[in-house]
Amino acid sequence: MTQDAVVVVPGIMGSELRDAKTGDLLWGMSVRLLERAWRRGDGLEHLHATPEEMEGGGGRVRATGLLSVPAWAPFLQGAEPYSSLLRTVTGAVAAPEAVLAFPYDWRLPVERNGALLAAAARKHLQQWCTRVEECLELRALCEDRGPRLVFVAHSMGGLVVRAALVHESDLVSDTRAVITLGTPFFGAAKAAVILNGDRARPGQVLPTRRMQALAATLPGVHDLLPDYRCVDEGLEVTRLSPETVGAIGGSKELAARSEEFRTRMRDAGLALPGHRAVVGVAQPTVQSLRIKSGIVHAQYETFRAGAEGGLKLDVDGVPERFDRAGDGTVYRDAASIGTPASTTYLPIQHGALAKHNSALRHVHAVLTEHDEHLGPVMGDGELGLALPEDGVPVGEAWTLRVTGTASPAGVTCLVVDAATGRAVERPRLSGRDGGLAAQVTPPDSGLYRVVLENGGNAAITQLVLAVAPEEAD
Repeated sequence: MTQDAVVVVPGIMGSELRDAKTGDLLWGMSVRLLERAWRRGDGLEHLHATPEEMEGGGGRVRATGLLSVPAWAPFLQGAEPYSSLLRTVTGAVAAPEAVLAFPYDWRLPVERNGALLAAAARKHLQQWCTRVEECLELRALCEDRGPRLVFVAHSMGGLVVRAALVHESDLVSDTRAVITLGTPFFGAAKAAVILNGDRARPGQVLPTRRMQALAATLPGVHDLLPDYRCVDEGLEVTRLSPETVGAIGGSKELAARSEEFRTRMRDAGLALPGHRAVVGVAQPTVQSLRIKSGIVHAQYETFRAGAEGGLKLDVDGVPERFDRAGDGTVYRDAASIGTPASTTYLPIQHGALAKHNSALRHVHAVLTEHDEHLGPVMGDGELGLALPEDGVPVGEAWTLRVTGTASPAGVTCLVVDAATGRAVERPRLSGRDGGLAAQVTPPDSGLYRVVLENGGNAAITQLVLAVAPEEAD
């Protein structure tokens, strides 16, 4: 076990939110209420940021806990509960009081949430040190050194941790390690797709439109915009400017503030203490963008850097592109700012990085340090899973795709009711376009978990919401 104080920081949409005055649950609801929220005309209006919240103010909404039930949103796909991560962390510490779960209002700016985390982490460490001093058994555990902080952060949570350490630099020396799970340190191109509402595809369904309208008001989503050259202009690749963000459906003002914030984070030059990054790989992931007439076209390729910061060109003088994949939301090179030696690559979807057994074993090993690092058993090959991002219709077949293999031998797929855990379908996989594919027909509306295995312990899971056709308009 470890004598350290641990702070668990969830990702975007990973905190339960309530109305500060009424106590009404705004996010983190049951599957039934989740379905209703995405199909009702006003189902998500209570989550839209007010003008005051867009400026960084808060108080209307309270974050009351880490997500304890599965959730789903277009583009971001599934958000898994954090109960497994909390159990893993609690099992590695000297006493349950050493663990602090830090929920936050993920709609608001990362910078604001970082300042709140800095204060909470400082208080938590002081309280744990006091507890250790009062207990003879705990004091004996700290003969070699006193307690320090360890942050375990999923997705956006890693950005909040970095902002906290920049905000209060004294915390850096009091931090032994920072473990990040799929944190988009250089942003995610998918954030631009969200703000555009996926206009590149005709016939947008209701959840997609709801998500775009919500995201356009949220500083937190704008803080996830890509911070690398990702806009494909043919013979050049440029950064996404605030003006372009405004033109595709986001907020120019929020994008400008986020850009300024990200610049300050870069200029701070902070190396996260003891950083261990868990990075998802092998999943089809948006890596760059092509923008035409205000429509964002997602591209599943990125570009090679050449000498002196330029682009590497092919024999025709065109920027060379290649597929680096990622976790389905964050492409692999955007999720790590450390050295390869401090990075663990797992073929897992973004939402499951804080729940999957391989990632949890890694977190436990880092927390305890002296334990033997067992490492993940991958099985043969690295499979990727791709599902529709804007929900699927009930009673109509839709296609799931598997990348990384063209043979169904040894690969199994299940569709499970996320509310009951009951298997409802076992899709038959067959070869298609260099990978595998299967047709799935949800029996009823609800939230489903697709589970893909290939004989190792690294099962790949992803959530998808099924909506009846009459509810999709």
